[in-house]
Amino acid sequence: MNSKVKGVSYQKKDKSYFKSRELKRHAGVWSLWALGVGAVISGHFSGWNLGLASGGWGGMLIATIIIAIMYIGLTQSVAEMSPALPHTGGAYSFARASMGPWGGFFTGLVENMEFILTPAVIVFFISSYMSGIFDTGPDSLPYWWFGFYAFFTVLNIVGVELSFRLTVVITILALLCLVVFWISSIGNIDFMTNALNIKAGVDGKVELLPGGHGKFLPMGIVGALSAMPFAVWLFLAIEQLPLAAEESVDPKKDMPLGLTYGMITLIISAFMILWLNSSIPLGAYALSQSGEPLLDGFKYLYGTGIAKGLTLVAVIGLIASFHTIIFAFGRQIYSLSRAGYFPVLLSVTHSKRKTPYTALITGSIIGFVVLMITRFLAGAEQSEIFIGGALLNMAVFSAMLSYVLQSASFLLLRIKRPKLERPYVSPLGKTGAWVTIIIALVTIYFQLQDVSYRVAVFSAMAYLMIGLIYFGIHGRHQLILSPEEEFAMSKK
Repeated sequence: MNSKVKGVSYQKKDKSYFKSRELKRHAGVWSLWALGVGAVISGHFSGWNLGLASGGWGGMLIATIIIAIMYIGLTQSVAEMSPALPHTGGAYSFARASMGPWGGFFTGLVENMEFILTPAVIVFFISSYMSGIFDTGPDSLPYWWFGFYAFFTVLNIVGVELSFRLTVVITILALLCLVVFWISSIGNIDFMTNALNIKAGVDGKVELLPGGHGKFLPMGIVGALSAMPFAVWLFLAIEQLPLAAEESVDPKKDMPLGLTYGMITLIISAFMILWLNSSIPLGAYALSQSGEPLLDGFKYLYGTGIAKGLTLVAVIGLIASFHTIIFAFGRQIYSLSRAGYFPVLLSVTHSKRKTPYTALITGSIIGFVVLMITRFLAGAEQSEIFIGGALLNMAVFSAMLSYVLQSASFLLLRIKRPKLERPYVSPLGKTGAWVTIIIALVTIYFQLQDVSYRVAVFSAMAYLMIGLIYFGIHGRHQLILSPEEEFAMSKK
């Protein structure tokens, strides 16, 4: 049965279609907490520190506060929408109910780019660490990429119970690594000497200030705003939690709690790592140039003699995020496929395990192919620079755009569906959503001010345009009345 609604065509599927696409409920509050925190935690191990080179310690502090406010607004908006629309679609589901099929597809496409690129970047750094531990050399990196993708994809396919249990375990281990670092640092900190050892050079770039005691904002307020894209890594991907809605035991109660507890955990961790990692004698300037700030901190505290063991500690945080975002892109591809926006084969679930194995395999293959193409285009020696810059910033850009769209969905749902049952109501209301939109747009603006990142942002824009052309020509005629679509079309 086919039908047309506002420029799109729907196919009515029988029960067997959805029977072959069932998920299994398992996740409680703490599983959701671990899923959210685990997705983000690698950003507390590395990535955030590059913001020190944009604004110094004070600038990074201000950037972190602003970005934390944005994520509080976002997660509270999502915490209201997710229990009201408890479908696996997450951001796509919210946008579909508030903006129609075009808005739903575009939002889903934006989030899909974020969740495909982020684990690709993470696995690159995991493999670089492992290559260093086992002395396998740069030529071995593709084998490491393939091995990690294969292993964690299989784990996610084997079963949702195993996936969530592993998520809880590795998230707690990653947090314990951070706690050990914080406790070890307390007796070695000298904030004024080490955290404030950055000054502005004659060329506008940061320089080392021997002896510290420098300015709180060595690069001015513009430097603080320029650090915002890097502060994003302290919170990026917690918004993936609604993708587990159909696998949550009680999404109406557990989803808001999981999001709230996750944000509290991340805010505490973010400010602890910013303060303590910068305050030990390694210093903020050295951190601003480091690819492994937490590892460098451990090396200072415990000596380089146990460097390989400490490297394994650093890998735990990366693995936690890699595993949990693989879960996320599997559900995200599944939901868009079940509704016909992506090929329907990608939403088939395992007959016994009830996991979206085709979506998980496809997402992993795409991530692996992106890495291989990047390696080929940039060259083996330059691939780290390209991945650490271009792909990372494409992920940040797509995340910011996704936040604008999700917050807009929140505002539109308040207007269009005021009587919608909302088991949880955001205490920040419309103000929280508007603040999220403004901060996300400012972050995109400052991304574009860095010439080295413009190519990445424009590449992301080009990909999204191609996606919209595909939907206009073909995709909009292939839609299916999935739970997200039926809800959006209902008048209740």
